[in-house]
Amino acid sequence: MTTAANNNTAAPFPAADVAAAVGRGLAAANDRPQPGMDAIRTPQKYAALARDFRDSAWEHLDKTDLPQASNKAWGLVAETVKDISAQHGGFIHTHRAISEVIDELALLVASAGDPDTANWIHGVFLIASRLHINFYEDELTENGVIAGLIHCEELADFLRQRFGIA
Repeated sequence: MTTAANNNTAAPFPAADVAAAVGRGLAAANDRPQPGMDAIRTPQKYAALARDFRDSAWEHLDKTDLPQASNKAWGLVAETVKDISAQHGGFIHTHRAISEVIDELALLVASAGDPDTANWIHGVFLIASRLHINFYEDELTENGVIAGLIHCEELADFLRQRFGIA
């Protein structure tokens, strides 16, 4: 496990700072509110989906269905970012917005004096993105998918602990 992932004991960021970071990420992605769609989105829904994706990823690994396991690992991270965003008043509609919000959360960590953890966030997000690609390409080994899933779990836990509202 990485040093950054072990840094989960640090205090959560102030909600106003996280909300501002989410807002900047959504603006950078040009991801605008969609009132009809947003009305049915809740942090609880996203959190439940993230838990389902985590469990499903391991189930697919047990069946050696690597493409499905890979995509579920990506889903764990994506739904966690959507959960954090929704907790702070922003609703994500695009893959680009997920990436922009992750960038802004990493910048928040870096601005708090922890560039190593900010780089870790970016690195693990790239792993999650690669796992999403593996759903279509099916070229990663079982060990690669397992390692990626473990990293995705660490990132999801870190995001909830540092940016979520308790």
